[in-house]
Amino acid sequence: MKSITHMVIFCLKHGKYSLQEKEFISDSIEILSSIPVVRDFRAYRQTSPKNGFDFGFTMKFKDKNSYEEYNKHPSHLEYVNNRWLNEVDNFLEIDFEEI
Repeated sequence: MKSITHMVIFCLKHGKYSLQEKEFISDSIEILSSIPVVRDFRAYRQTSPKNGFDFGFTMKFKDKNSYEEYNKHPSHLEYVNNRWLNEVDNFLEIDFEEI
């Protein structure tokens, strides 16, 4: 099976460099990287003016089954429902399968 790299780029409803922004990023790193099937979780702040997104998360999965397990994991579902949907303003999700 081929590995999958999951990426999401996004903007927050919080002010730039605010305490709420810092807490969201910190909590996201802690919650999402603790899900057992997540590998190589990374968080990024945008530095280029070429697009309107402020942040990015990337993570890798061993295979499609691991990615599906992540999407159904209780910690991920709780995070999406309680944090992501309430605090993220706009996002783009990209999933790549290794060639």
